[in-house]
This record gives sequence, C-alpha cells and structure tokens, in this order.
Amino acid sequence: MVYIAHLRSGNHDIQTVREHLLEVKQLAESFGEKLGVKHLAGLAGLLHDMGKYTDAFKNYLVEAVNNPDNPPKKGSVDHSTAGGKFLYEEFHHSGLYPAILAEVVGNAILSHHSYLQDFINPDLESNYLKRVRDKELDEFSMVKERFYKDVMNQESFKAYVGLALDELETFLNRDSPCKMEVKLMLLTKYIFSALIDADRTNTRLFEEGNNVDVSTENTPFEDYYAKLLKQLQLYDQSPLAHHPINQLRVKMSEQCDKFAEKPSGIYTLSIPTGGGKTLASLRYALKHANLHNKKHIIYVVPYTTIIEQNAEIIRGIIKDDENLLEHHSNVTLEEERYDSAIDTGTIEQKLRLAKDNWDQPIIMTTMVQFLNVFYAKGSRNIRRLHNLSEAVIIFDEVQKVPVNCVSLFNDALNFLKFYGNSSMLLCTATQPALDYVEKRLAINEHPEIIENLDEVIDAFKRVEVIDEATNQTIKNDQLVQRIKQQMESVSSLLVILNTKAVVKDLFSKLEEKELNASIFHLSTSMCASHRKEMLKEITRLLQEKKRVICVSTQLIEAGVDVSFDCVIRSLAGLDSIAQAAGRCNRHGEAELRQVYVIDHGSEELSKLKEISYGKQLSKRILLDLKRDCTAYGGHLLSTQAMNKYFKEFYDHFESQLDYFVPKAKQNMTDLLSASNSSYHQAYVQRHKKQLGLCIRNSYGTAAKYFKVIDDVATPVIVPYGEGRDIIAELNGQFSIQQLSKLLRKAQQYTVNVFAHEKEELSKQGGLVSYLDGKVLVLKESAYNETYGVDVKNESKLEFQMF
Repeated sequence: MVYIAHLRSGNHDIQTVREHLLEVKQLAESFGEKLGVKHLAGLAGLLHDMGKYTDAFKNYLVEAVNNPDNPPKKGSVDHSTAGGKFLYEEFHHSGLYPAILAEVVGNAILSHHSYLQDFINPDLESNYLKRVRDKELDEFSMVKERFYKDVMNQESFKAYVGLALDELETFLNRDSPCKMEVKLMLLTKYIFSALIDADRTNTRLFEEGNNVDVSTENTPFEDYYAKLLKQLQLYDQSPLAHHPINQLRVKMSEQCDKFAEKPSGIYTLSIPTGGGKTLASLRYALKHANLHNKKHIIYVVPYTTIIEQNAEIIRGIIKDDENLLEHHSNVTLEEERYDSAIDTGTIEQKLRLAKDNWDQPIIMTTMVQFLNVFYAKGSRNIRRLHNLSEAVIIFDEVQKVPVNCVSLFNDALNFLKFYGNSSMLLCTATQPALDYVEKRLAINEHPEIIENLDEVIDAFKRVEVIDEATNQTIKNDQLVQRIKQQMESVSSLLVILNTKAVVKDLFSKLEEKELNASIFHLSTSMCASHRKEMLKEITRLLQEKKRVICVSTQLIEAGVDVSFDCVIRSLAGLDSIAQAAGRCNRHGEAELRQVYVIDHGSEELSKLKEISYGKQLSKRILLDLKRDCTAYGGHLLSTQAMNKYFKEFYDHFESQLDYFVPKAKQNMTDLLSASNSSYHQAYVQRHKKQLGLCIRNSYGTAAKYFKVIDDVATPVIVPYGEGRDIIAELNGQFSIQQLSKLLRKAQQYTVNVFAHEKEELSKQGGLVSYLDGKVLVLKESAYNETYGVDVKNESKLEFQMF
C-alpha cells in the first residue's frame, strides 16, 4: 500500500511518505553539516512525518481531495507526534546522551507545524511529555513497522542514530563560554530551523514540480570582491582623492582588507562617522567570506533607512539584484499552525511555502529581525536560523542593541562564533561595552581593525558640539525661531528630535513660516521607498548648495550619507549625539561646523526608558564638562566619555539585561535555561517527583512573550508608488514562486504600525485585508504624501515623485 505525504494541487500527483522523508532528511543533513550536526538534523527530517504512515491520515487526505468545499478539520489526524514519541520510547531511558537526543530532536519533530514545545510550562506541566509519553496513538506499532520496511531498516537506523549520538557528544563537550543550558537551547533551535526549512523547501519544490533548489549554493563573493576593488580604484582617480579625509578612508579600507585574513571570530570596526564604513566593512566581508568559505554576508542594522541606503551602495557595486535581499520586515501575519497536506493549493500553503529563508548570498536586515530569528514565536522566523552559520555578519551601529536583549544577543553571537563557524563584525563609531556585562560577549583578543584609533578620531573631527541643553528647555515655538535665526548663517540645517509627534508638529510649524528653504519630514511612518525618494531629493539639493531644512526622528542618524551645514539635536544618549554629529560637515567641506544640543521640553519619553536615561547620563557628562573643560579628554564625544557613558548605562539597566517577562515572573534567559529551577522546584513540590527530563526549558512560553520592542507592530502594505501595483496584484492568481517575488518586492512598500495605530486605522476604515486576512493593506486615504501613515484616514494622495 502506498502512503501519501502530499498531493499536488491541480493534477493531484502524489509524493509518497518515503520520498518526502528521505528528501527532507538529505536537505536537513546539508543544513546540519554546517554546525557539525549532520545526522542530528537528518534524524529530525527522517522522522518528522513518520506519523503519515497510517490509514487514518491517508483517509484524511482522500476526504480533503473529494470534499474540497468541506474538508476535514485541520489537525484532526495527528501525524507530528509519532516521530517524537518513537525517539522517546526507544532512547530516552538508554542513558544521558540518548535521552538528550530524544528531547532535542523529538521536540523539533513534535513542533514542526507550530513552535517548539515547553519541557515545563508556567502551569507546571510538560507539553513535551504530554505528547511523547502520555498521548496514545492509534496504529503506532504499525507506523514503526511501515517505517522500518519502507524507509530504513532497524540495523541501518540504529547505525544512523549512533552517528547522531557521536555528534551530540562532540557538540556538547566542545569548549566555549556558552553554558550547557544555552548550548542545548540553541542546538534545539538550530535542529528545528534545519527541519522547518528542509520540510518547507521540499514541499515547495514538489508543489512546483522541481527537483532541485538551484539558488542555495550560489556564493559569488570572489566576483563581487573584484568589482569592489575596481570601484575603489575609480574613487582613487577622482579629483577629491587626495583630500585628507579621503586618504584616511582609503587607509582604513586597506586595514579591513588585511584584517580579513584573520580566522573567524568577533571583531570590532570603530571607523568614525563618515569614515566610509559601508564599503570598508563590505571589503572585509567579501574577502573574508571568499578566504574562509562563508556562505552568506548578512548586514544587521537598527533602522530600515540604513538598509535602504547600504543596499543601494552595494547593489551599485555588485550589479546583481537577485542575490541581494533587503529584509525590512515580515509582510505577512504569522499563523499559529497549518497543515501542508490539507492546505494544498490554498493561499495559506503558498504563504507558508514562499521562499523566505535568507538563503541569498547577501542579506540586509534589522536588529529586530535578527533577534526574532533566535527568540520570537512562529516557524517563519526560526526557519532562517541555520543560514546564520558559516556567515559573515556585520552589525552596523551595534550600540543600538535594545537593553533588555543584551544577554540574549550575546548568547546568540557566542553560539555563532564557537559553533556556527561565523564571523561577526561590530561596526560603530561608539562601541558599546558588550563585554562588560555579566553575560559577556566573547570578543576576540585585539579585536579592533583600525590602528591608532584615537589619532584617527582626532583627524576626523569636523564639528564642535555646543551645549545648549544645560541652560534651559525649549519647545517647538521657540525652536522655530531658533531655526529661523540659524538659517541666516547657513544654507542647510538638520533637526533631530526624539519622538514622531514633536517632529510632525515642528514640521507643520515650519511650513507656515516664510523660510525660503525646502522643508522635509522623515519618520518611520513612511515606507522605505518613500523615505528613499525623500532622501534622494534632500541629497540632490544639498549637493547643489540649495537651502534645505530637514526635520527627522533618529532614523536619519545611522548610516544615512547626508551632510548638512548645521545640526540641532534634542538631548539623548551620547551615542545618538555622536551619530547626529556625523550628519554635519560629513566630508570635511568646511574646517569646522556646529552641532547644537538642546533639551526639548515637549517630548514624551515615559515609554522610551532607554532614551530617557541616556538623556540623563549625557546631561551629567555635559555638566562635568561645563565645570571642568578638560574632563573626558576635553570633549563630549571622546572615547573616555563614551566608555563612562556605556558602563553607567549598562550598570543602570543591569536588572533588565536578561529580558524580564512580568507575566511569567521570570527572566527570558531563565525560561530558556535548562536549569529553570523555579518552575522545576514548584513541579517537584506539587507532584512529589522529579520531572524526569534532561532539559527544562520553556521554549513556547519564552517565544510567546518575546518582543524586541514593547509595542507589537503589524506590517501593512501602503499605496505609495509601485505599492499600488503590488496591492492590485494581490487580487490575482499566482504560483508560490510568483508570490515569493511579490512579497519580497512588497517590503519596500511596508510600514509597521503599532497596536494603537492599527486600532485607530481600523476604526476609521483605513485598513483592508487581502490573501484570506494574512496581508493588511492601507487605503489610499490612509497614507499621506508628507507624513506617511495617516491614522485618521484623511489624506489625499497627490504624490510628488522626485
């Protein structure tokens, strides 16, 4: 009898269970091999759909095909428990390593249509044991018999598990600063990632009628490196090549090239703002990837504006758009579970199988997305994790790691360094003290690429920071007059404030004045394409020496290559002030320009605790300098001032570095820890017995509560430029491949709206849902040509395309 894993939509061709298991095993092995756990990952692939060897599942499929308008209830036949239960019964009582193998691989199998199970949950029960120990499965003995007969005989299977056990022992005994519970947690997530991607990819290829995924091995870094060197040679021939600033940039770029020969590790690149960090880091990454056989180069940035600008620079050099992925956010909403067998041909299946696994050679994404890969719920996020191994990962403006995620961030990077064979480059002009905190980052010895850093910083000094913050507070009406006064002596001015509300209000007030200047507004309420057009126009006007005023949130501070005559910065953390200074006299056009630091009295920072405390710290340092002009080496942005700032900053937030979860009354690091003692102690007290498991993590609970930012944001596609065409296409019919391309393109036209904004938009009728409610879209009237998202749904779209 033939047992079926999948039926192709349309012609109802079948993929047998045997074919699916062996093909997923092979693909999972290739993902696991990068971590030295080929057979552990392969074992998950081999057993994940073992439960489809039942007559009940076969009847379930037949009924779904015969009654498409009234199919059986999803999940009414459990096929994902069998593989995990099989491992538990066969190996859990056979010693320490077999027990750990059963838990690590078994949890991945149980969870491949949802998310990893809790070994112990807040209700002091084990979701894992309920499935593998307590749940009775019909036909289970026949399932094992059919598996041994059809897929792999007992002797071969036992030998395969033996190889997996050898890998597990080697992995767990490898020397590293990662604690055992962190090793087990991240190993489990890695196996889960390999399984999810292998399963989704194989199912997609079957649905599309393909045998091979041709894009997975494409790593043309040698070619890209040659193109970059050719471009750098052209820069050397430009009229400005001999300017002292450009000579320094060349020197630092060459240092990055030489440093790329060093072994994999965690290093720092502290190029001052405006020092050519994007191309220098790319030079390091391309050479290092080529020399050390890395599969991906991944840029991780704090703001999507950096993605937009860096992507444009890199795309212009490599001339290969297909191999560069800009991943701003997830366009579609995450579903808790789906059934790849019964959902065949549906929009749910297409969305699940759409290629979204970060397998392109160059990926540009945000810190939010990077942390979500490791810690957020949903199979879409974790599917990408295995592609972070054998990679060069460049963290641009690494000082922006959210305080409550510092320990989790450090755990992830240490894992990638010691187990994932990845190299990490921490890029910023203001290095945070990530190796100062309790759960420290294992930065390599002598990590800094730039030689004689203090001298380089002095050579790059192009601005003086003027303290107006310790004298008085200022509000927008006064700030308008201050801007008007400043524009009498300069032709371009950038104002950076801490909240979108005050930025929008100031812009409105400036528009009412006769200032004889082009006035621009920038914020994250605008989609990437909209901001890109705005920045392009701002850059053009600045180059033509036209009069320009730009009012922005902090998104313009990092990685945006613009140069204003003057900057006014609302008081914030020292790193933010340094980044703001980098938008002034960026290329040394004048000998010295001014950056004014003000204290804005109308900013509501009660929910922005990091900005609020950073502001207090900076004010203290400003007061120290006011009392003693030689303090901190005599200037606000010195390395001495920055070191003091970050150490006091992390000391203040010490209790929050481990991500406390109020509803669980636990730190996230404890929920993810195998020594999760408080739940286990309570379990023993209640049940009068031990849990009986090696691992006591609460994976599902931890993921449920993990949010990089406090307010949950929802992606919406906006009707700006090509966004209108994308929205129109969402009504059509398309293959999985076409949908993958469409969703990738849609990221440029997506804005994340917070819960209160989404509620207001819904109330005002500004939101429409597409693709069975999985994609949200703004109406034309809910997107404004100047501000972006208009929650009042009152905008008239008359876009000025620059």
